[in-house]
Amino acid sequence: MHRSHRPTHGRRAQGATAALTREYDRAMSGELPEDGRPVDAQRPEIGDSWARLRRLGLDPDRGRNARRIAAAELEHRRRANGLDQVLPVLRSSLLPSDGGTPLLMAIADAEGHVLWLDGSRPLLRSADSIGFDHGARWAEDEVGTNGIGLAVRTGRATEVHSAEHYLRSHHTWTCVAAPVRDPRTGRLAGVIDLSGPAHSGAPYLLQLTITAARLAETELRARHLESLHRLRTVAAPLLARFAGPALVVDSAGWTAAASGMPDLPRLQLPADGWGAGTLHRLAGLGECAVEPLADGWLVRPVSGPATAQADLAELTDGARIRLDLTRADRPVLRVSGAAGGWSYAPSPRHVELLLLLAVHREGLSAAGLAQALFGDRSRTVTVRAELSRLRRHLGGLLEHRPYRLAGAARVSVQAPAEPYDLLPGSNAPGVRELRAGLAAGRLRLPTD
Repeated sequence: MHRSHRPTHGRRAQGATAALTREYDRAMSGELPEDGRPVDAQRPEIGDSWARLRRLGLDPDRGRNARRIAAAELEHRRRANGLDQVLPVLRSSLLPSDGGTPLLMAIADAEGHVLWLDGSRPLLRSADSIGFDHGARWAEDEVGTNGIGLAVRTGRATEVHSAEHYLRSHHTWTCVAAPVRDPRTGRLAGVIDLSGPAHSGAPYLLQLTITAARLAETELRARHLESLHRLRTVAAPLLARFAGPALVVDSAGWTAAASGMPDLPRLQLPADGWGAGTLHRLAGLGECAVEPLADGWLVRPVSGPATAQADLAELTDGARIRLDLTRADRPVLRVSGAAGGWSYAPSPRHVELLLLLAVHREGLSAAGLAQALFGDRSRTVTVRAELSRLRRHLGGLLEHRPYRLAGAARVSVQAPAEPYDLLPGSNAPGVRELRAGLAAGRLRLPTD
């Protein structure tokens, strides 16, 4: 995704903090452009968050009481989250033993619930006064722009300093947060956050938090490899009995063992899930029979890749393309036509491309897409490479010169009710303009 991190040193200066406060007062008083675009001086993610919360009617002087989960639910989420295994390392890495820098370390789940909160007692008491405590759901909709809420909604590392917080009561704080992704699925597993007084922030804290998140992901990846090894032990004697090609994958599609076919690290699973005893069209394998096995699936191809490509070509006749973006963490592309249908979960970059092509049915050049994705028309090589990968899934449904979705196909986009929840993790200029246009009523998405 397109990133835009502001220099930290300048923001820490007293004059810059005062300028932030003036900018905040101006925005909260209603001095925003009539077309819905955020103030240009703001970082994109902060401006979008403010605009979104104003549309939702959140009072910057009061906010809402953060919802809390019961103690039993908190313990359940701690065990299920998986980050408890790396908690000691995170504490020793992120909390200075000498107490020289007053900080709180929080670990939240994928919904923003604070699972663990550690730090000095005086700072914990101060945090409790604004509802920052174990079990509290630190989501933007309830407590305004903040590190945990922003990382949960956008899936990106971020810093929220002083008056960048939407609630005035948080302006004495600064926080940095980084998402932790489940290496099996790529989905959000949780968020690591460091918070402290606004005047005590340090420029290295964001990078330190990102490094801690990568450390946590490394631990999760090690546990995943152990589970694949266990599944491989179960699968090996079964695969030895099959004469034809077959493979065993775990619940996320990672290959544990294969027989009679090239080694595929991971299968792109159907976005709508498996169905035991039914046939599924899988990229590169064609039609496959799927059966449950231990903690995974036994997959046996029944038609070759050539057949799969023929079916994909046939889909171009009267095809219907649906891009479901109602859940930011689980975008789904569904295609149906004369040869049947299929679905898959596209990558973040492919989702951006699909959305832009769905809106611009007349098509866009490689330079136009580069401008919409990166704000740089010269990055055409990257765009063409991504489109080449996308064509493996779409075949003839993706045309070129200019790049566009097939004109004969019916295209629709299912989007969240709130425009600023449309691909919230994307800072691509074209996506930001689309969100602002939808919020202002100037643009519409294609629907069935």
